[in-house]
Amino acid sequence: MEILSFDTLPSTQHYLTEAIRSGELKPPVAVIASEQTAGIGSRENTWAGGRGNFFASVAWSIRDLPEDLPAASVSIYMAFLMKESLRKIGAEVWMKWPNDLYSDREKVGGVITKKLSDFIVVGIGVNLKKNPNGYSALDTDISPLILLNIFVEAVQKKPKWKQVFSQYKIEFDLSRSYETHQDGRKVEMKNAVLCEDGSLDIDGGKVYSLR
Repeated sequence: MEILSFDTLPSTQHYLTEAIRSGELKPPVAVIASEQTAGIGSRENTWAGGRGNFFASVAWSIRDLPEDLPAASVSIYMAFLMKESLRKIGAEVWMKWPNDLYSDREKVGGVITKKLSDFIVVGIGVNLKKNPNGYSALDTDISPLILLNIFVEAVQKKPKWKQVFSQYKIEFDLSRSYETHQDGRKVEMKNAVLCEDGSLDIDGGKVYSLR
């Protein structure tokens, strides 16, 4: 996979998305920046931060992903593999449904996915050393580039959605003490039912994970 490295970008996801749209870049391709000044987070929030942290976006063709991966489950799938990549380097993290990375009860990062024609763009931000964006940090000296390569390798192994989901179901209970968003409002997840496609059934209403 081609990896483009930058000193500073406003947003790795915006750069990669526009480069694909213009035909300048074609998946599979990744972009990583030492510093990000206007990154994109969930629900149009920003995720910016200083050097030493992880800011990257990766694009794959949909046909390069597992055949059994539902479109609505891509955020969970990618966030789970990023969580596993962090655990591989010794970070004690867990994944809050559907795409947030936590250490204990503190958010340290997140994953967002965007469908672009026949491609999926995965944007990832993790506070490895500092917390300039108001969240906690892992306080690890791992190189962001090494972490990116571990994550890319994990995705390229193409674990089946069924395999990832069976592992995540065990971890989902950690999310029950938190809230999520449904139709623009916050709802508790304590009584949520995790469905086979990764969505939640909350009081008879479906909440999907694609963001």
